[in-house]
Amino acid sequence: MLTPHEIDALRRGTHGDPFAVLGPHAGPDGRTWVRALLPGAASVAAVTDGGQAELRCMHGDGVFEGALPAPGPYRLQVAWHDGSHALLEDPYRFGTVLGEMDVWLLAEGSHLRPHDIMGASPRTMDGVAGTAFSVWAPNASRVSVVGDFNLWNGCRHPMRLRRECGVWELFLPDLGPGARYKYELLDRNGQLLPQKADPYARHAEMRPATASIVAPMPAMVPPSTQRERANALDAPLSIYEVHLSSWRRRAAEGNRWLNWDELADELVGYAREMGFTHLELLPVSEHPFDGSWGYQTLGLYAPTARFGDPAGLRRFVEKAHEAGIGVLLDWVPAHFPADAHGLAQFDGTHLYEYADPREGYHNDWNTLIYNFGRTEVRNFLVGNALYWLERYGVDGLRVDAVASMLYRDYSRKAGQWIPNVHGGRENLEAIAFLKRTNEVVGGERPQAITLAEESTAFPAVSRPTWAGGLGFHFKWNMGWMHDTLQYIQRDPIHRAFHHGELTFGLIYAFTENFVLPISHDEVVHGKGSMLQRMPGDRWQKFANLRAYYGFMWGHPGKKLLFMGCEFGQEREWNFESGLDWHLLDQPDHRGLQSLVRDLNHLLAASPALHDQDFSGEGFEWIDHQDSQRSLLSFVRKGRQGAMMLVLCNFAPVVHHGLRLGVPAAGRWTERLNTDSSFYGGSNVGTPLGTATSEAVASHGRPQSVVITVPPLATVFFEWTA
Repeated sequence: MLTPHEIDALRRGTHGDPFAVLGPHAGPDGRTWVRALLPGAASVAAVTDGGQAELRCMHGDGVFEGALPAPGPYRLQVAWHDGSHALLEDPYRFGTVLGEMDVWLLAEGSHLRPHDIMGASPRTMDGVAGTAFSVWAPNASRVSVVGDFNLWNGCRHPMRLRRECGVWELFLPDLGPGARYKYELLDRNGQLLPQKADPYARHAEMRPATASIVAPMPAMVPPSTQRERANALDAPLSIYEVHLSSWRRRAAEGNRWLNWDELADELVGYAREMGFTHLELLPVSEHPFDGSWGYQTLGLYAPTARFGDPAGLRRFVEKAHEAGIGVLLDWVPAHFPADAHGLAQFDGTHLYEYADPREGYHNDWNTLIYNFGRTEVRNFLVGNALYWLERYGVDGLRVDAVASMLYRDYSRKAGQWIPNVHGGRENLEAIAFLKRTNEVVGGERPQAITLAEESTAFPAVSRPTWAGGLGFHFKWNMGWMHDTLQYIQRDPIHRAFHHGELTFGLIYAFTENFVLPISHDEVVHGKGSMLQRMPGDRWQKFANLRAYYGFMWGHPGKKLLFMGCEFGQEREWNFESGLDWHLLDQPDHRGLQSLVRDLNHLLAASPALHDQDFSGEGFEWIDHQDSQRSLLSFVRKGRQGAMMLVLCNFAPVVHHGLRLGVPAAGRWTERLNTDSSFYGGSNVGTPLGTATSEAVASHGRPQSVVITVPPLATVFFEWTA
């Protein structure tokens, strides 16, 4: 019989071990006794194949008890106070959700795929379909699943605690995909906490609503040798960075966003036409605040509901791959917001975040910082990286704000940070986490790549962990971006005094596997658009930008360009509106777009421009000292002997009869000239487009060519013997 204390604890929702009292239990009379908690029930009967027996009401708040008429499975026939009836499966007659090996691996923090068992998983137990719930909250005194199915009553479905790993679990029969739910928790002192969304939720409500939604696990995407080749270090990578909410909108339909299928048709088609090899999506995991652009994410396992259901993202990736386009996702393990329904003080303690604000609070973004030293937190994050790669088939993850993870004093003044165990500023736990993530990705999904946004000189970011590196495949070259943008924004009359801003990047160009990024961060917060940042009149602005893009595509390193930059968006990026596609009605904008398309196609077709991006053997200066004329020339080399001469003129002056030394005799044919009238230029160039070398020494080489150099332009010449 239930004791008065047990009854009181059940009806108040304070019982920490519901399976000890609810469900079937052997009675002293040899029969099986059933206890049920059904608030709002007027009467309850246990129904078996051998008959039916009324359960005695032990308390008017819905506590019932009675013996089964026969052994075996049973259901509960409920008459509710409102006059309705229901035949229910009893959640408390089912066994444990987590297997012993899962419990072991979760406790150890070495479960490669915790998402397979955590969160809300539709499954069948004992022949009954339902959903298994699992949530990590080791310091809670009670955790319940709440939702529409139980009127959000935390007394209705309290969970079982697996003390070995701190996970609460419960199987709810007859509950399937589409059900809205959250977790209701009492802290260790019995105080009620704000209802929490599921950290492992695969789907979530559209903001401002915050409930999680039961969703099936996407099927595993098989590995692809084709994608492995397309993501290789020697492949031509040209990445189109996109904020999906503002790439294009339906102005005539209330300025709405495109959905996943519309994006698959329009964005993928556009990227393919433009010659981009990869799309990089600003974070698409669920986030509460549009103004964070997705970077303040809370639903790390849930594709945002802004564009449709999770299956839509899967279709988008498949459509991209069919078109030969890779998909990269921005991934944010650097911080998370403190919204009440999120991870902050999840079970009443600092579970996911560092407790001390000197470690656990991000001054720049007013967000929290994951406790990278905690095994369960690392497991949560590493598993999430694998989840996107395996379950959605994306090609890679660009890890945001890596520098803020690597240093304990990042954006902190003296006395506002805690040194590591050796007294240093490095966050050793975050470093270990990043290495672990990259090792798991490399071992489990070798076709995938990881890219680090890392703005300091931290060594060996893109070197293997076995060689002492962090294990990323690529690193964003923030120094190159800063220096070259600073240069190109200067009036040409001053550029002669700042020539080193163009050339300095080649001193360290091969120390990492660099991506050259012109990202979203360069066209917001008062910086203006790329076109706005160029000096001179309108013609010169376009010419400067065309010359700069030519220099960028000729320079060693993979390429990344934010949406709108390819056609010269005139205003600064605004996340609340679509790009100004109407600008393409103007010839100068169409010309810039055509240039970027042709640069991409030239990059893909020319091994000299991509297959030795990360080796000094693929680069040779011709002249980097002609600062007075703002001229720059170099040769890119492929592994099989291909060569491409790149000549940049960052002054609005034509140079006729310029003699330039070349590394080999033969014909040097103009393949692309950013000053072409096709792109909006003045059409100055080398007569007939080909320069044949002469045995006249120049620039320390026995062979040379004579070239007409167009103003504010970059020209590519391909060598043939």
